[in-house]
Amino acid sequence: MLLGKKRKLGRQIEEMSVGEKLTLTEKIEDKDILLYLGLTNDANPLFIQHDFASQTTFKKPVVPTIMLTGIVASAISKYLPGPGSYIKSQSLSFPLPVYHYSVVHFLFEVKEIDIKANEAVIEVIGKNEEEKEVVQGVLTVCPPKQIDTMNGRALENF
Repeated sequence: MLLGKKRKLGRQIEEMSVGEKLTLTEKIEDKDILLYLGLTNDANPLFIQHDFASQTTFKKPVVPTIMLTGIVASAISKYLPGPGSYIKSQSLSFPLPVYHYSVVHFLFEVKEIDIKANEAVIEVIGKNEEEKEVVQGVLTVCPPKQIDTMNGRALENF
């Protein structure tokens, strides 16, 4: 449980640099897909029904693209720049499907930094096991700013 525990904020804009990179590898398991489907009540047969998917151009069930979007957003929140970050805009494309049990290797790279606007532009590319791009995108991110204290005390529930 995170309540009651202080978390360290991610890096502020002044601590970031153009060219900075993050790599992340994710394996997509059935449990992840079932959690997504349960959370969203998304019953698209393309995601879970092998019989249906086998009759499509995909030939087998695919991972919902919103799950891949979630992995990208989570990497921003956890690592680059980290806790306290806000995704101001994102543009993601999914040139090829990702299938169940796939391993996706993500590369994030800081492309631009605007200290005055407190914004960083981060590019992301995700590749499957065959090194083919399955995710491409650009995000504009507001890194965390130092929280001003209130009456000399920091907020205790963060």
